[in-house]
Amino acid sequence: MAGPLVQYVVVRADLIKVHKWNLGSVIAQACHACCAVTHLFHDDPQTQEYLKDLDNMHKVVLEVPDDSGLQSLESKLKEHSVLHKMWIEQPENIPTCIVVKPYPKEEVQKYFKKLKLFKN
Repeated sequence: MAGPLVQYVVVRADLIKVHKWNLGSVIAQACHACCAVTHLFHDDPQTQEYLKDLDNMHKVVLEVPDDSGLQSLESKLKEHSVLHKMWIEQPENIPTCIVVKPYPKEEVQKYFKKLKLFKN
């Protein structure tokens, strides 16, 4: 039996620290990406399992320093066929975060081990 399902959310720290976005705007980006990835992979069996127990969903919110960190993570996820959504804020065309579909933690944790928990 696979371990607990988890959804990783990775946001750019520089949006707050350098570009002076407010925290609410950054949280909205993560929310957009979570909704989008749930829609994109709604029929996936792991997504369906994750959605069966809404009160016990598990998310880990991490940060990358900047756009290059986000792009590097996306390349790694694509290389290993980890299903995800990179949210790109429009009309500015700014990549802001990545969210993976729900996976057993042991399958995807290795891609996120070096990242820090998101903090303001």
